[in-house]
Amino acid sequence: MSRTKTITGIASHVRPEWHSAKRIVVKIGSALLADRATGQLKAEWLNSLMDDVAELSKAGKDIVLVSSGAVALGRHKLGLPKGALELEQSQAAASVGQISLAHAYQELANARGLTAAQILLTLGDTEERRRYLNARHTIEVLLSLKAIPVVNENDTVATAEIRYGDNDRLSARVASMVSADCLVLLSDIDGLYTAPPNDDPNAQHIPLVTEITPEIEAMAGDAGTELSKGGMKTKVEAGKIALGAGTNMVITTGKIMHPLRAIADGAKVTWFLAKSDPVTAKKRWLAGQLVPAGQVILDAGAEKALLSGKSLLPAGVSRVEGNFDRGDAVIIRSVTGVELGRGLIAYKSEEAQRIIGKRSTEIAAILGYDGEATLIHRDDMALNRK
Repeated sequence: MSRTKTITGIASHVRPEWHSAKRIVVKIGSALLADRATGQLKAEWLNSLMDDVAELSKAGKDIVLVSSGAVALGRHKLGLPKGALELEQSQAAASVGQISLAHAYQELANARGLTAAQILLTLGDTEERRRYLNARHTIEVLLSLKAIPVVNENDTVATAEIRYGDNDRLSARVASMVSADCLVLLSDIDGLYTAPPNDDPNAQHIPLVTEITPEIEAMAGDAGTELSKGGMKTKVEAGKIALGAGTNMVITTGKIMHPLRAIADGAKVTWFLAKSDPVTAKKRWLAGQLVPAGQVILDAGAEKALLSGKSLLPAGVSRVEGNFDRGDAVIIRSVTGVELGRGLIAYKSEEAQRIIGKRSTEIAAILGYDGEATLIHRDDMALNRK
């Protein structure tokens, strides 16, 4: 290949990025979950996948599943015809199928001593900042409680104009949202090829991508099926989102038992490697792309704490300025007015005014609800290092 920095012909598919990943998002397509002929759930396959999830969870890793399948399961129960569905039919099928899907995950998780949690998202939940923060906080709390979030697009209410349309891109948005180390796209093929392998006997498998170039995009096909909307094109688009957020991505086949265990065992896959980790990518975005809506002025003690890697607590803020909402970017200044950095604030300006200078344990009594302990979390902050 001409782009040696993008494509390499390494023989081994085992990479240290898999074993070092502490937070993994796994996308499961409809074609893997639902039997094309019968419309029934592929229970044996899902059982093997949940074995893998349990193993990873036991090893101390956070696992988030992004699962399709609701429409595919629901259309069979409702007796809908094969082929493309009208939007209203798709919404009806999703409302029926989601119950079956959630029940299956619940039973399989419980059998392994795990707790499954259902999260249904629409496009606005990852694109609008306040809803994004709410969704992220919910997933973070679930992971801290060792639950397994199972995410799907809320097809029951999503319209043609405001939807992801496929779970490849949704899974990349979720991976970015939770600062995942790795995104796994379980596919009907074992990675990216130079051409469709079923059509071209000379197609070559690409084990490693370090940059998504026009050449890589040209290799991605569009083909999907009535059960699976995503083709390789949407997977490469998901790769752009993931790599931009500092998340590594793997495309691998899901048409085998224990597909996640297979990655650890060196199965043939395509790795898309990010140039930086999730926290670094997020801090770069914070530092350079957001227009601040206000500013917070710290006391000397808080400045020292921030520079040592701590989060910003309300007690360390002497003043806030500006009219901002929860999740807006603000400038962080020292007591002498020097800009220390920028961050996403956890409270709107009116609430921040009421809690600055107070202990975090007093927030609930002051605001009437139990909010964030931090005014700006260290992961939501980019400091100007001296």
